[in-house]
Amino acid sequence: MKKICLYFEIHHVIHLKRYRFFDIGRDHYYYDDFENDRSTNDIADRSYVPALNALIQMAKENDNFKVALSLSGVGLEQLQYHAPHVIDLLHELNATGKVEFLCEPYSHGLGSLGNEESFCSEVERMSKTIEELFGQKPKVFRNSSLIYSDDIGAMVANMGFKGMLTEGAKHVLGWKSPHFIYDCAADSRLKLLLRDYKLSDDISLRFNDSSWSEYPLYADRYMDWIADMPEGEDVINIFMELCALGIYQPLSSNVLEFLKALPALAAERGVGFAFPSELCEEKSVGSLDVPYNISWVDEERDTSCWLGNSLQREAFQKLYSIAERVMICPDRSIKQDWDYLQASNNFRFMCTKPGYGSFNRGIYDGPYDAFTNYMNILGDFVTRVNNIYGGAENEEINSLITIIQNQDDELAAKDKEIEKLQKLLAKYNPIESEPSADDKPSRKKKSEGVEAKKTTAKKASGK
Repeated sequence: MKKICLYFEIHHVIHLKRYRFFDIGRDHYYYDDFENDRSTNDIADRSYVPALNALIQMAKENDNFKVALSLSGVGLEQLQYHAPHVIDLLHELNATGKVEFLCEPYSHGLGSLGNEESFCSEVERMSKTIEELFGQKPKVFRNSSLIYSDDIGAMVANMGFKGMLTEGAKHVLGWKSPHFIYDCAADSRLKLLLRDYKLSDDISLRFNDSSWSEYPLYADRYMDWIADMPEGEDVINIFMELCALGIYQPLSSNVLEFLKALPALAAERGVGFAFPSELCEEKSVGSLDVPYNISWVDEERDTSCWLGNSLQREAFQKLYSIAERVMICPDRSIKQDWDYLQASNNFRFMCTKPGYGSFNRGIYDGPYDAFTNYMNILGDFVTRVNNIYGGAENEEINSLITIIQNQDDELAAKDKEIEKLQKLLAKYNPIESEPSADDKPSRKKKSEGVEAKKTTAKKASGK
C-alpha cells in the first residue's frame, strides 16, 4: 500500500537591527522588535492560522489523514511572544491525535556543521520543549533545511532518534528512488526518509505559476500521479514549509482547497497517510551513502548558500569559536543571543551566489552590508562572553571545560552501569533490587557535589 508522509516546517526569521561599529560595547540588544512583531503577525494571519485550521479540519473529517510538524525553538519563541493564538491552534491539532511532532535544532542553525556538542545540546533542549508543550517525545529528527551527511546521521543516531528526514537529491540518489526507506550508511539504526522534491515543489513553488505546463493543478490529477507510481515505490514524502500555504502560494490560488481534497481522493485510490515514525519501523532497502552535506535549498542541494563564500565562513568560524564557552555560561541572556545568532538566515543574507540578486535580505542592501552588521553584533557578543571569564586565557578556560565534560561523561557512564546492575538484580531478586530510601539521599549528595565542582570551576575562571 502506498503511503504519503506529509510534513510541514514552522520557523520564523529573527530580525536583527541596524548595529553600528560604535555600538559595540555600549548596546547589548541586537533585535528589531517592531519588525519581529509585524512580520510574525503577518505570516500568522496570511499563512499559519488558515493553514492550521485547514489541517485541523482535515484531521477531524478524514480517518486516514496524518501529518507531521516540526518547529524551531526560536520560531516557537516568536509565536509565543507575538502570536500566541497560533500555539493554541497547534494544541487543537495535537488534540486530534493526527499529528506527529518532530525535533530539529532549537536555533534552526548550522550547529551540525560547526560544533557537535553544541548541536547535540540544543537538539536535546528542543526535544524536551516539544515534550513539555505537546506531550510527545520526538522519535524522528529533521535538521535545519534538511541538512544531512553520513557524519550528521551518526550523531543523530547516537542521540536515540530512529529516523531522519532529508532531501532526495539527484546527485546522491543517482538511479535510486526517493520512494523507499534507506539506512544511514554510518549507523544502520537510523532510517532515512527522502523528500520527493518534485511532488513537494509542485505545491510549494509551482502551484500558482500560470506558465507551468501542469497549471492549473487539480487534486485528483496530483493523487493519480501518486497512485500510478511503480509497484514497490510505496513511500511518498511530501515535505515543505508551512508558510508555502499562504505566502509562497497565496490563498487566492485555492491551495488550501486543493490540500483539503487530498485525503478523500487518496482513500478512493487505496493510498494512505503515515507518520514518519511509523515508516521508520518498516524495513529498509539498504544504506544510502551521503559523504558530503546536502540540503533542500537551491538547485545544488548543498550548503553553499550559507557557507559558500569567505564572508560567511569567517562569520561562521568566529561564532562557533566560542561555542564551548557559551555552553558552560550561566547567563540566560547570553544563551538566548547565542540561539538567535546561530539562526541560518543570518548567513544566508550574506550569500553572493548567482540568482540571489533579488533575494529579500530585509534591512540589508546586499551581502557585504549583512556581513558588516552581523560582525558588529558578533564582536559585541564575543566580548560579552569573554568578559564572563574575567580575561582568563584560552588554555585555562579550555582546561576547565575539559574537566567539566569529563565529570559529565563519568557520571553518565556510572548511571548506565548502575542501571545495568539494577536490571540484573531485578532479574534474580526483584524485591531486594528496589533502591532503598537510604540510597536516594546519597545519589542526591553526589549530584550536588558535581554541581559544586562546576560552580567552583566557573569561579576559578574569573580570577
